[in-house]
Amino acid sequence: MASLRSTLLLSLAAVAAARDVPSNVRDFYNSVRGKGQCSNKLKSGFHSIEGDDGSFSYCGDHMNDYRVLYLQGKGGQLVNMDIDCDGIQHGPADDGRCGSSGDTQSITSFQGTVQGYGTGQKDLDAFIHPYVVFGNEGSKSGYPNFNPQDYGVEPLSVMAVVCGNKLIYGIWGDTNGDDGPQAMVGEASISLATACYGNGINGNSGHDDNDVLFIAFPGHDAVPGKNGAKWHASSYNEFANSITSLGDKLIQRIGGGGGGNPPPSGGNCSWAGHCEGASCKNENDCSDSLVCKSGKCSRG
Repeated sequence: MASLRSTLLLSLAAVAAARDVPSNVRDFYNSVRGKGQCSNKLKSGFHSIEGDDGSFSYCGDHMNDYRVLYLQGKGGQLVNMDIDCDGIQHGPADDGRCGSSGDTQSITSFQGTVQGYGTGQKDLDAFIHPYVVFGNEGSKSGYPNFNPQDYGVEPLSVMAVVCGNKLIYGIWGDTNGDDGPQAMVGEASISLATACYGNGINGNSGHDDNDVLFIAFPGHDAVPGKNGAKWHASSYNEFANSITSLGDKLIQRIGGGGGGNPPPSGGNCSWAGHCEGASCKNENDCSDSLVCKSGKCSRG
């Protein structure tokens, strides 16, 4: 009975935190799908479903105008939503639905950052924190890697997810590893997936259609930090409500010419994310004739 009660509470909380898709975000969603595929592919060769053609990419088409990057395939496809149960296990909101997952790990990629906030939270909890699995890292032969931080996206920054005709805010909380046969994209914590699709979701059953839009926001202004989110929340609803105001601010970039401060990737160049002002280690990290000075791409 306790497990059923927890499941119902989580489902009700998810519904409470979900919202209709605002018109600017809906127009963006439709335009991305209508275009068919990404023009500025920051990195390609990823799979949404094991065995597909591996044509999914991290897209930078709107890095300079809207200051966002996202995932997209071909033919109007976006990505699906697999379920991630990594992080704290058997926490206060755990209703048992992750028991069917065969690849759960007890740690997320940014555990150290979460602990560093000093709130007493030891790591993210998939049943409480609506996190997105974004970025790919691994050493297997033929595995493509992609680090969103190279394009200004910061760990634990707020992301927006369009799913099931809803807009959900989450955080970038984990990365895809090379533990499977192919490099995968399109995954989120079970709390985020429940907000999208209800409590029929479990650790081994997500959303298979490639119609989910994951949007990341480069820049430090997308990071709630220690005091901008309830990291020690005991429920999904409590945490989701704590990042709503920041999410609402960030989506104003879309369709509005970017808004806010200039993107960390700087002005216009032929290699989005590596323009003037972008972080760099050497000249090979900078576009065109820019050079690397004091860790930033600059004019010679």
